[in-house]
Amino acid sequence: MAKVLCVLYDDPVDGYPKTYARDDLPKIDHYPGGQTTPTPQGIDFTPGHLLGSVSGELGLRSYLESQGHTLVVTSDKDREGSVFDQELVDADVVISQPFWPAYLTAERIARAKNLKLAVTAGIGSDHVDLDAAIARGITVAEVTYCNSISVAEHVVMMTLSLVRNYLPSYKWVLDGGWNIADCVARSYDLEGMQVGTVAAGRIGLAVLRRLAPFDVGLHYTDRHRLPESVEEELGLTWHESAAAMVPHCDVVTINAPLHPETEGLFGDELIATMKRGAYLINTARAKIADRDAIDRALRSGQLAGYAGDVWYPQPAPADHPWRTMPHHGMTPHISGSSLSAQARYAAGTREILESFFAGTPLRDEYLIVDKGALAGVGAHSYSVTS
Repeated sequence: MAKVLCVLYDDPVDGYPKTYARDDLPKIDHYPGGQTTPTPQGIDFTPGHLLGSVSGELGLRSYLESQGHTLVVTSDKDREGSVFDQELVDADVVISQPFWPAYLTAERIARAKNLKLAVTAGIGSDHVDLDAAIARGITVAEVTYCNSISVAEHVVMMTLSLVRNYLPSYKWVLDGGWNIADCVARSYDLEGMQVGTVAAGRIGLAVLRRLAPFDVGLHYTDRHRLPESVEEELGLTWHESAAAMVPHCDVVTINAPLHPETEGLFGDELIATMKRGAYLINTARAKIADRDAIDRALRSGQLAGYAGDVWYPQPAPADHPWRTMPHHGMTPHISGSSLSAQARYAAGTREILESFFAGTPLRDEYLIVDKGALAGVGAHSYSVTS
């Protein structure tokens, strides 16, 4: 029997919810392009409930314990001697979320002698040292596409929020004011602007599709060029690199995975080539942007705004400069963890575990590393450094 170690974020400060704002979720059985949503043999949770926190347990306890497995759930992962470190030593499976990542470093993997499977309940497995996983023969999997549309919606929300100066205007209301001039002094129309995405995979393409009705110019760069039919449908302009694209854009959104080619991409040098007053949206990974370069660009006016949902490290310390820099719209990595998305990534996690314990192949689209090599989506999205 296996020991499954699950690292989830803390419950709400007022306790685990007893009621919810809505009674149900829309029924979605496939994603754009035809991939089906997760199809586990069963679920032991109510879709629309909070599953990603400690008490939610991703709805896994009844299933795992009925099969004779052990489930350990904790939010304690970063301090020296954390519960995660203590329990990892003999864990067979580790599950965590990009929103509360349990960083599986090479050192931790070396200590985890029984580890066979690392699952991301969501999308993005860069919190796992993929080189170390490959060397050890550990399978790395994620629930591909489960929250791609959730993140794309968040990008659109952040774009409009920055361009229309929504958050400062809302604060005037909270503070009892009616300061119209202060609200509109940084407010513009998105219509007619040039918007570009760094990467046009599932999330990036979904962003482009959702922004097209706003009558903007659409640009993208990606290592895999989109089909000509898609470019024509959306009126896309392709650029061979981010450096070639960003000088043309009023808004740039980052939707690329973190790997050696993208780490630190948006530093002082690249930001200096952007239009003065451009907006930068980053719901991908924080380390794609240079932390201090973003702060400097906002304070100098080179960037008119930065909205991000990703930080490094996560959770971010109280003194992280992105909390206090001007003209930002930061959120604490929630874009892909809506209650709608949680139902899908909890079901996908169970589907992965069912296949793993049955000894049957995991869906190819879920695989990042398998049999000592990048596999499935991982082979498309990541590169190894060794």
